[in-house]
Amino acid sequence: MRVTVIGLDGGPLDPEARRHLEKATLVVGGARNIAAAPGVPPEVPTYELGPLEPALDALGAHEGSPVVLASGDPGFFGIVRALRERGHTLAVFPARSSVALAFARAGMSWDDALVVSAHGRDLRRAVNACRAHPKVAVLTAPGAGPAELGRELHPQTPRAFVVCENLGSPEERVVRVRPAEATTRPWNDPNVVIVYDPRKPVGPSGWIAGARPGPDGWALPETEFEHRNGQITKAEARAHILARLGPRVGDLVWDIGAGSGSVGIECARLGAAVIAVERDEESCARIRRNVQRHHVKVAVSRGEAPAVLDHLPVPDAIFVGGGGLRTIEACAPLALRAMVVSLAAVERVAPTLALLKAEGYSAEAVQLSAARFAPLPDGTHRLQPTNPVFVVSGAR
Repeated sequence: MRVTVIGLDGGPLDPEARRHLEKATLVVGGARNIAAAPGVPPEVPTYELGPLEPALDALGAHEGSPVVLASGDPGFFGIVRALRERGHTLAVFPARSSVALAFARAGMSWDDALVVSAHGRDLRRAVNACRAHPKVAVLTAPGAGPAELGRELHPQTPRAFVVCENLGSPEERVVRVRPAEATTRPWNDPNVVIVYDPRKPVGPSGWIAGARPGPDGWALPETEFEHRNGQITKAEARAHILARLGPRVGDLVWDIGAGSGSVGIECARLGAAVIAVERDEESCARIRRNVQRHHVKVAVSRGEAPAVLDHLPVPDAIFVGGGGLRTIEACAPLALRAMVVSLAAVERVAPTLALLKAEGYSAEAVQLSAARFAPLPDGTHRLQPTNPVFVVSGAR
C-alpha cells in the first residue's frame, strides 16, 4: 500500500502535502498533530496514535489513501522506519527536524553532536552518551526527560542543558539550565535536550557527523601512559581485555584498581563512559594526567573497593585490575553485560571462574604473555618476555 507521511513543525504545509491530506481517506497521527494539521477533511475518519502496533494494523487493513501525520522529520527516529518494515510504499513530506530546530534556537552547530533517542528505550544509554561526549541531543519521552537526565548527571558530570519545548508551536520555550536545576523544574512534552560541556561548546571540525569515526588504533604502547615502575597492563593483554569488555557508545565501564588508567582510557577512546576507581591520590592524579593527554572523558573516583562501589551508577562492563577476591565478589553481580579480571597468581583463577559462573556468566580464562623483539649489541635480536598474566572474562 502507498502511504503518505507528512511532517509538521508549526509552519505551513508543502502544497503537494496539503493536496494529499485533502484527498485522504484515513488520517493517522497523535492527537496534537491531528488537531494542528491544516486541511484535514472533517468527514475523514481519524486514528489517534497510542501504541504503535494497532495503528500499523489499522493502516494495513485500510483500502484507500491513508495519510500519517508526524512531528518534524518522520524519517529521523520517526514512523518511516516502522512503515517501511511493514512493506508500505511511502511518499514522505518532511518538516524541519526537532533536533535541527533545537540547535538553531540554541545558536549552536550540531555536526559535532551525537543524537540519541530515549523514546521507548532505557534512559541509561542516553545518560552514558552524555557522560562520555561533550555535545549530545537527547530526544526525550515522558519519564525520560530533563529532570531524569539531570538526576543522573549531577554532580559527577559537568554539563549544561538547553531544553527546547514544543518547538515550532505557539507554546515554544527554550531554557538554559544546569543539571541540578533541571531536576527541580516542571517540563512540557515534547522536548529536546541539548546536553553539552560548557568548556567545549564547539567540537573539532571533521568529515563525519556525530562522534568521531573511532580511534586510530588501540592497545596502545605502555609509553603512551604515565605509570609507576612498570605497573601497567601491557598492550598485548590490554588488547584481549578490550575485546572481552567490548566498550561502545552508550556503555558505562568501571575500571577498578585502575592503576595508570590505561584500560579505562582505551574504553573511553572507543566511545564508552568510564569511571576509574583508585584508592590513593597519587594514582588518581596520574590517571587524570593520562586522561588529559588522550583527550577523553574519564571520571576518577578515589576510594577503596568494594566500599566505594555503592555510590557508582550501574555499569555495562567491569574491569578489575586490582583489589582482591572481595572486590571481584562485589562487582560480579553488578555488570550488566561483561566482566573481565586480570590476575597475577594462578591460584586465583579457579575461584574467580567459579564466582563468575555462579553469577550467571559464561566464563573463560587465558594466560597471556608476549615475547617482544629486543636488539642485541651485535645487531641481532632476542625475544624479551613480558610477565605472564591470567585474564578471566565473563559474558552474560
